[in-house]
Amino acid sequence: MPAIKVMIVDDSAVVRQVLSASLTEDSGIEVIATAPDPIFALEKMQKSWPDVIVLDVEMPRMDGVTFLKKIMSTRPTPVVICSTLTERGSETAMQVLAAGAFAIVTKPKTALRQFLLESAGELIHAIKAASKANLKRLGPARTLTPLLANPPKLSADVMLAAGQSQAMAQTTENIVAIGTSTGGTQALEVVLTALPRVCPGIVIVQHMPEKFTAAFAQRLNGLCQIEVKEAVHGDRVMAGRALIAPGGKHMMLKRNGAQYVVDVVDGPPVSRHCPSVDVLFRSAARFAGRNAVGIIMTGMGDDGAKGLKEMHDAGAWTIGQDEDSCVVYGMPKEAVKLGAVDKVLPLKNIPEAILGRISRKS
Repeated sequence: MPAIKVMIVDDSAVVRQVLSASLTEDSGIEVIATAPDPIFALEKMQKSWPDVIVLDVEMPRMDGVTFLKKIMSTRPTPVVICSTLTERGSETAMQVLAAGAFAIVTKPKTALRQFLLESAGELIHAIKAASKANLKRLGPARTLTPLLANPPKLSADVMLAAGQSQAMAQTTENIVAIGTSTGGTQALEVVLTALPRVCPGIVIVQHMPEKFTAAFAQRLNGLCQIEVKEAVHGDRVMAGRALIAPGGKHMMLKRNGAQYVVDVVDGPPVSRHCPSVDVLFRSAARFAGRNAVGIIMTGMGDDGAKGLKEMHDAGAWTIGQDEDSCVVYGMPKEAVKLGAVDKVLPLKNIPEAILGRISRKS
């Protein structure tokens, strides 16, 4: 296998030097160039285009966010952000994720050299994962036109759900559970912004560290017709609301009389993740069964595949995002292998499938 060609763009000579030395210790990576700002980087990229870019945010002449947007709009390339400004939950972190960054490694404000040496493994892992990304799917989220303009035929109860508490309680009989990882921030934006205010309750696990999820949910809430929030223990799953599992905690679906709620709990990683998609899906299989729709989307690894199989076996309708629309076709691929997926769909068709399925069951 040819070495992964990496370009480092950072205004700090120390960072460029230490990162170059650390990355080239891995035989699978070749640092083809470094640059102190995006203008110099663009000049060098015309001669040799990298497979992956390691990018700072705060730089002279052009900031990293602007540069990221330019790259994604002209020639999408996997970008790993390495910056002190992208600490968990920060506005900058949300901006770079929305613009299409593949991953974020946050640099500390002090003891930088030691951090870079100790975190080389984390950065190498991110670079290798980024090199396998589906280039056609990289870039900012391609928000779809909301389906409210041409909705499927929904029952009277569901149509009244947004305004009547009794109707909302009835619609909680149908829930949607979504699991995703790498590339999921953009994929979730596409799905959730396309849903009308009247839609089934949604529970989501997106692999994210602690504090990222609150800012991510807040950002989506400002873009969507539905309410999107970071889940709190005991939150009710209801029509027109999407609950995102907090980073560092597991989220499980539970039944409370005729309604569904979520348990948000501490616990060790499951399938190497916390929150884990498998944890959410298994709880949906147990407490919702055939009243649920399970969706597994873009992401590395196999978290969620076994849980989706349990949902499938319990009577839920299950969807896997197709390979062409995934940034990384890992989690859906493993679910398909297990026979856990009823329908493979491109990302753009998933919102309509959700509404169509629920309307047929009403």
